[in-house]
Amino acid sequence: MERKKQLVRDQVSRLVNWGHWFAFFNGLLAMVAGVRYLSTVGFPDSIIGWGYLAISTLGHFSFLAFIVYLVFIFPVTLLLPYSRILRGYAAIVATIGICALLYDAVIYREYGMHLSPFAFDLAFADLNSLLQGVSVFVTPLIVLVIELVLANALWKRIDRIQRRNVGNKLVAVIGVCFVSSHLVHIWADAAEVTAITRFDDAYPISYPATAKTFMENHGIDGSSLSSLPYEKSLQYPLHPLQCKMPQQQHPNVLVVAIDSFRSDLIDAQTMPFFHEFSQRNTRFTNHFSGGNQFYSGMFSLLYGLQGSYMDSVDLDFTSPLLTQTLKNEQYQVDMFSVASNVDSAKPKAIFNDFDMHLADESMGSAMADISNIDSFNQWRHQQQGHWFALLNLRSTEDYDTPVGFLGVETIRSANELKPAQKVLFNQYRQSLNFVDQQLQRLIESLPQNTIIIVTGVNGKVFTSNMDEARHNLSPDNVKVPLVIHWPEASSSQVNYRSSHYGIVPTLMTQVLGCTNPPSDYSAGRHLLQPDDSTWLYVGDNRVFAIYQENEITVIDRHGKYRIYNEDYSQRLRKKMSAPELLDVMREGRRFYGH
Repeated sequence: MERKKQLVRDQVSRLVNWGHWFAFFNGLLAMVAGVRYLSTVGFPDSIIGWGYLAISTLGHFSFLAFIVYLVFIFPVTLLLPYSRILRGYAAIVATIGICALLYDAVIYREYGMHLSPFAFDLAFADLNSLLQGVSVFVTPLIVLVIELVLANALWKRIDRIQRRNVGNKLVAVIGVCFVSSHLVHIWADAAEVTAITRFDDAYPISYPATAKTFMENHGIDGSSLSSLPYEKSLQYPLHPLQCKMPQQQHPNVLVVAIDSFRSDLIDAQTMPFFHEFSQRNTRFTNHFSGGNQFYSGMFSLLYGLQGSYMDSVDLDFTSPLLTQTLKNEQYQVDMFSVASNVDSAKPKAIFNDFDMHLADESMGSAMADISNIDSFNQWRHQQQGHWFALLNLRSTEDYDTPVGFLGVETIRSANELKPAQKVLFNQYRQSLNFVDQQLQRLIESLPQNTIIIVTGVNGKVFTSNMDEARHNLSPDNVKVPLVIHWPEASSSQVNYRSSHYGIVPTLMTQVLGCTNPPSDYSAGRHLLQPDDSTWLYVGDNRVFAIYQENEITVIDRHGKYRIYNEDYSQRLRKKMSAPELLDVMREGRRFYGH
């Protein structure tokens, strides 16, 4: 009896040893399959990138393989310690794992996210375009054959492998790689080393450690440390621009972009000048920014692309086509703003074509706005040729007015507000009234032949909680005014939905004479052409909302989603509509891989 028990224990021990080596070699197979993820994000082009990728890949996929072994194979080893059964079962489990990894790589290539209930629903609706050809059926069979061969070969050689006594050394190497990759990522995240951090979401179930908040709390500033560029993969524009502008038609263009500019408070009492100005020009009553923050709203305004492209490193070296074309047409291109806004903007090249004029913020946003308008007026009178100016005002972001400013009387909000919100609501109206006076001072001094665009960078929710404001994608936070003054044009009102994505195509065609279809360089179309799209993308590549006719779907980068009614006041208990989401995902990859 004792002899029989010892034989069983030896058999189980041998099977456990075999399972460890089977998991190790499957980790290597998973790394081979993981190359498909790198073909999506791009391979490193620096030593530091390759070094991090090597230790991260080895540690991560070895860890995944061991977890699969621990959960699905090890318990069976103890319950059914029969080598033939276990080898066949383990080969099937490993085949399913590798195939799931390959399928996840396809999902990641197409949609930029890993498998989740949301991604699975989306992929199932788009199955025909994702899985084509005989490889869908052949690949699992090939993987199963490889796994069976591997399982049997290891079983025959397990004693010989054990005698070499290399298992502990491999475990130590893998452990060091796993821990080191996280330590390196902590530094890279704090120092903004994009050669490393760009791989954050590349692999499934990957959550590299970060310490940015800890470092900032302890006074460590990583922004001064260099970040490294990597391989470009974005084709922007899709086709070379064809722009031919008559020499005599070079109108001056002023874009006034106001931070936190809500569309529902532009009334004759709060903003009398701007209200009257809008009545005399082309006003868009249902206009949306591309984001709820300065960086995402400004990205949609100048690039005309949806926020999913915002972190493309390609754009860190590519300025907006609008400003590139203006420079080619010998426009003087200048921007008037404040350093805090410019520093927070993405991508790095967004303002490369501008000559910058940055006002002092130490006395508050309102005084900075006054200074920027003074600087613009002085600059404008010095210009000999045609010019394009971007004037950024931010008093409304901080509810700011100058000391001693006498604004409008307080009123009761049409919406139900909490006590603290009521205070912010009326203080916001004061800052709107101040901005209105500055707009009057600015616009009344401009020549009549100047094209004037006044809009909001983003909207505003009445809260002092910055985290709440960042995650709020309601109409209050993204619906903004848009008024355009076209010289010698009559007043008109546009009631269909429009967005910042249409501003670039409008200027490219109307001002610069570009004949390309807007789809070559933008997610929008000319503002005076009704958009037949049933959805609108608002946000960045981390959290975004899909605006549809009667609902708003908010999605994070992990595929979790919430659906709200059209005014964002009630969460709806329903499943997401796949067709619109497929269109969103296609638009998000349209400028890649051409």
